[in-house]
Amino acid sequence: MTPKQIETAFKRLQKQQPAPTTELEYNSAFELLIAVILSAQATDVSVNLATSKLYAVANTPEAIHKLGVTKLKSYIKTIGLFNTKAENVIKTCRILIEQHQSQVPEDREALEALPGVGRKTANVILNTFFGHLTIAVDTHIFRVSNRTGMAPGKNVVEVESALLEAVPNKYKKYAHHWLILLGRYTCLARKPNCEACLISDLCDSAFAVEITKPKKKKVSKKKRNMKKRQISRLKKSKN
Repeated sequence: MTPKQIETAFKRLQKQQPAPTTELEYNSAFELLIAVILSAQATDVSVNLATSKLYAVANTPEAIHKLGVTKLKSYIKTIGLFNTKAENVIKTCRILIEQHQSQVPEDREALEALPGVGRKTANVILNTFFGHLTIAVDTHIFRVSNRTGMAPGKNVVEVESALLEAVPNKYKKYAHHWLILLGRYTCLARKPNCEACLISDLCDSAFAVEITKPKKKKVSKKKRNMKKRQISRLKKSKN
């Protein structure tokens, strides 16, 4: 994509949905942080179902830390990798209490020092809650950026860097959300729905991704003949 095409792409995405946000449900920076930690390799829907029950009884670092690992697991056991996530959440709560006055820090280095928080999670918190012009790159954004030619890269750091350079500043606040929604619902991994895509005419790969059906296993002539003889013998035995 050329800079002009990228500008056009985001103008269209903005027109369709002016101010998108995460599909994770939260009411504070802390709730968002815990939800994003839990969302690794899990759907937002499954996380929301779990956190709705969890936050009803504990939605502060002190309250969740008081639950302990075992009790916390009972609330998040429907989420993938819940054992590891429970341990990370409890450790994160302790660090927030001891080092940050129970507040979520508005600082990348401090965020990435929390257990279960990597660069992507830190970017989500900084962008979604604090309004920083960061772009969190997940599997959807990595795919869309490379497939469309908007910001090619061999890894998430390269794609993030390319996006920050390519996306005009006026679109950066919501770029992460627009690209996630595009990848989650239209530019699908196995079979992109190019016909329904707002930017297919700007995309480097539109209508080029083909999904090949698995070939039927060929049966040799010898095996076919053996099968016919078996059927024939079966019919004779019944008569």
